[in-house]
Amino acid sequence: MADTKQAKQAESKAAKLAKQIGAFAKEHGGAEGHLAYIGQMGTRVVLVGEDGIWGDLVAPTNAIAEAAAEKAGITLHESFDGEFAAKVRTGPYEWSRMAGIQLGGPSNG
Repeated sequence: MADTKQAKQAESKAAKLAKQIGAFAKEHGGAEGHLAYIGQMGTRVVLVGEDGIWGDLVAPTNAIAEAAAEKAGITLHESFDGEFAAKVRTGPYEWSRMAGIQLGGPSNG
């Protein structure tokens, strides 16, 4: 009985994440993704829209992340490199958050 309850909760969480992934994809002309295990916190679902905008969500497990991506109908990449990574557009916010000050990006002050 507990397994059935856990399965229903996982399915519900995957459906909720799929809805969020679908909304992101719709807003950005489509999307592709990559799953990254982040330890006990779960799995990070990194999304890259066709317009280069990116975002992420966190799923409690890799299985839920995979199910959500499948339900949303997005392509998942094994790694975040090559042509997939080249689609990402970064702006002033990303530069300031990723040590941009040292690299000549905008300052935080």
